[in-house]
Amino acid sequence: MNNVICGEDERIDDLQRNGYRIIQKKKGFCFGMDAVLLSGFAQVKEGEVAVDLGTGTGIIPILLEAKTNGKHFTGLEIQEEVAEMAGRSVRLNQLEDRVDIVRGDIKEASRLFGKASFDVVTSNPPYMNDNHGLKNPDLPKAIARHEVFCTLDDVCREASLLLKSGGRFYMVHRPHRLVEIITALKTYKLEPKRMKLVHPFADKEANMVLIEAVRGGKSMMKVEAPIIVYKEPGVYTQEIYDVYGY
Repeated sequence: MNNVICGEDERIDDLQRNGYRIIQKKKGFCFGMDAVLLSGFAQVKEGEVAVDLGTGTGIIPILLEAKTNGKHFTGLEIQEEVAEMAGRSVRLNQLEDRVDIVRGDIKEASRLFGKASFDVVTSNPPYMNDNHGLKNPDLPKAIARHEVFCTLDDVCREASLLLKSGGRFYMVHRPHRLVEIITALKTYKLEPKRMKLVHPFADKEANMVLIEAVRGGKSMMKVEAPIIVYKEPGVYTQEIYDVYGY
């Protein structure tokens, strides 16, 4: 196992890509479909460098390393234990030369890394503001789901500062906050260019939205065909199998 230690309260999951695996808490917050869909939606081109804000288990930089031709990937995570676990997953997959996990605050990201230092920024930020949903008593889960340490505005501001001119920001979020999302993006000169809604079933309303915005881009957004997750209960559509690599 490359001398990487997995704790008794942890498990190792197969990512179905390049033989990569990831360490997660058995009972803690685990990555979800939203992170996997974001890794399929984001585009990191040859030679580009990318950073994931609020990386959690490190799932997005590890999957982007597997799926794209990007040069280097960084994950930023505020929680010390979670960041340490993500770092072990990087070592488990022998990706130390390609993926870094940095412990730090999203609100300080541009100071940590420097302005205009990335071609691509990704984020699967907390979806719930203080007006939506009950806070989970388990703090790591609450941090992942609620705007405890950062707001949507913080994420968009720091993404804009981190990006080079013409750089791309990719985010997955909830459709009920779409007006807030677009307003925040435009406030920080991130022009929405692509949007894709995700529906659990073809006849159900969307419960996720994927957005690409370009730093300093011109105003024109393409709304792409939606993703349908299940064709029937318990059976994924082919698109989901393709994204997961099954």
